[in-house]
Amino acid sequence: MPTTKAESSEPTVVTVREAPIELCQLLKFAGLTDSGGEAKQVISEGKVRLNGVVETQKRKKVLAGDRVEYGDETLVVKVG
Repeated sequence: MPTTKAESSEPTVVTVREAPIELCQLLKFAGLTDSGGEAKQVISEGKVRLNGVVETQKRKKVLAGDRVEYGDETLVVKVG
């Protein structure tokens, strides 16, 4: 689960066991969506940004250090 959230302007650091992780799995794991299906839907609708660029590939590989934005949430991926 997300580990730190200092202020609303600060990104949430999400620690995963290994990278890469699929974008749809990351959104579900971080709690930004309730299900994998919902994650895939919001990605295909162009509501998710990966490193500042709209990403529509549901299974796009996300690496350590990547920044994911959805709604007013920003995640930074860390491997731990």
